[in-house]
Amino acid sequence: MLNNAVSIDKYLISSKRAHLVGIGGVSMCPLAEVLRTMGLTVQGSDASESASVEHLRSLGITVSIGHNAENLGDCDFVVRTAAVHDNNPEIAGAIARGIPVYERAQAWGALMRQYPNALCIAGTHGKTTTTSMCTHIFMAANADPTVMIGGVLPLLHSGYRVGKGDTIIMESCEYCNSFLSFFPTVAVILNVEADHLDFFKDLNDIKQSFRRFAELVPSNGSVVVNADNDGARDIAYGLDAFTFGLESKAECTAVNIHEENGRPVFDIQIHGDPYAHVTLQVYGKHNILNALAAASAAYVLGLPGKAVEEGLGSFSGAGRRFERKGAYNGAEIYDDYAHHPDELHALLTTAKSLRYKRLIIAFQPHTYSRTAKLFDRFVEELKLADVAILAEIYAAREQNTEGISAADLCAKVPGSAYCSTLDKVANRLRELAQPGDLILTVGAGDIYRAGEKLLQKE
Repeated sequence: MLNNAVSIDKYLISSKRAHLVGIGGVSMCPLAEVLRTMGLTVQGSDASESASVEHLRSLGITVSIGHNAENLGDCDFVVRTAAVHDNNPEIAGAIARGIPVYERAQAWGALMRQYPNALCIAGTHGKTTTTSMCTHIFMAANADPTVMIGGVLPLLHSGYRVGKGDTIIMESCEYCNSFLSFFPTVAVILNVEADHLDFFKDLNDIKQSFRRFAELVPSNGSVVVNADNDGARDIAYGLDAFTFGLESKAECTAVNIHEENGRPVFDIQIHGDPYAHVTLQVYGKHNILNALAAASAAYVLGLPGKAVEEGLGSFSGAGRRFERKGAYNGAEIYDDYAHHPDELHALLTTAKSLRYKRLIIAFQPHTYSRTAKLFDRFVEELKLADVAILAEIYAAREQNTEGISAADLCAKVPGSAYCSTLDKVANRLRELAQPGDLILTVGAGDIYRAGEKLLQKE
């Protein structure tokens, strides 16, 4: 229970001291940097040492390892990461002392007001890739953006950057309605599907959340919507949205689509006029749509087509998004974050089009609730692989109240194998790998470690 009746804006001034709990996290570390550049005194704590913690200390930010109420010192307010709950000693200590506690999303939302352009990328799938594409485009335009991505982007060597330009680019997640704390001037909605059903009641509840997100955009801003996606179209009904798509009549579309050396090549048209000629370094129809979303965002913010061409042409993927990890016994090893049936479908259909001899997937379901509620769809998508190996479900934030196991999926997927540990997954992959195979380690948990274990033996 938070005690933040006063808006966080009151505290975002140079005379205040901020304490960040979980300061080394992927979105907390850049938050600390941004607050510091605004003149605030910043301190924080984290569970363990990390490269992020070391980086923050190099900037003069005090970071304590371990959580203790004494770490609060004389701070004026606290910001916590989503993984930190009320029973954390620093949160409990702050509440006891009357120090206001805010969520990370509230802080980022308030900071967005400091930027004339706040570009927020939302959707059930494709957020990290599209946010990364936007980053490449805005960097190519020398816009010097501030960026927050939910994955590592090689261009940045991290998942964020703190720029001095007038644009902030934010990956915006719907889970727990966190994106409703944001203040977008441009909201991109890639797709709206059933997911996070441990929080949302159903698809209609999810649509209502996305609709509220779209309605946060001011009248002089833009809502950018995928016209090919039923859910996205539904939530945009009645809004003056800018549309992109391949199959529907949209304001931004791709024409003359073909492949050169296996890479998608196409022309982007807006209102029927040429805007950019693009050669992607990533595969699949879903990435053409992601590119159209990024190009649409660039267009409504006034960027030239040349920046879109250069930015998209230099984008080779974000971390854990069809990321090549190496080769073992002639088999290519790739890793991907896909953890929803729609994402699996896009990944596996794209992978099958690459004409490897066999497609082998080592899949780790993510959360018991998602696995149970989308069970039949997971089964159907896993059948697309030539060989499926099922690692045990990655619990994340949950307890197994569903009484479900990855072995239940295995029983429904012909020819699949269940492995209770990552070591067993790696051993099974080692037995299977042959020249000409494509091996995918897939999931939002730690399944990538199975591929790393395999490669360690090469």
